[in-house]
Amino acid sequence: MSPPITIRPVAQTDFDAWLPLWDGYNKFYGRHGATALPGEITRTTWGRFFDAHEPVHALVAESDGRLIGLVHYLFHRSTTLLAPICYLQDLYTDEAARGRGVGRALIEAVYEQARLAGSPRVYWQTHETNLTAMKLYDQVAERSGFVVYRKQV
Repeated sequence: MSPPITIRPVAQTDFDAWLPLWDGYNKFYGRHGATALPGEITRTTWGRFFDAHEPVHALVAESDGRLIGLVHYLFHRSTTLLAPICYLQDLYTDEAARGRGVGRALIEAVYEQARLAGSPRVYWQTHETNLTAMKLYDQVAERSGFVVYRKQV
C-alpha cells in the first residue's frame, strides 16, 4: 500500500524540493536546455506564491516526507462573471508517483480553494498531445470546446 498523500500550500522551505518538480514540468513542455526558462522567471514565480498582493498560488502534494506533485493557480477577473475565476496554470506529478491519484487530488484541492474564494469556475488548458492527462481531465471537468490562439508580441 502506498503512503498517504497530503495536499498543502507550498512553504518557503519547500524550494529545494519544489524545484525538481518545476523543472520536470517545464521539461515536459519542451522548456529545457537551450529553451529553459531563465532563472529570473523561476525566482519571480516562486516569490509570487508568498506575496499577498499577487493572485498566484501554489499547492504541493507530499507523501512519505517528499514532494511528489505541484499545482499553481491564479484568480482573475472576467467580463462574464462578477466573481474572479480560477485558472489552473501548472500541474505536475513526479513520474514515480503517477497513477496514485496525485493529479486528481491536486485538481480537487484547487476546486476547494476556488470555492473558498467564492470563485464559480476553475479552468485550464493542456497540449493536445497530453493524452494521458486528458484521460483524467475528462473525468474531473468538461471540455469547453474553445481553441486557444496566441501570438508573441
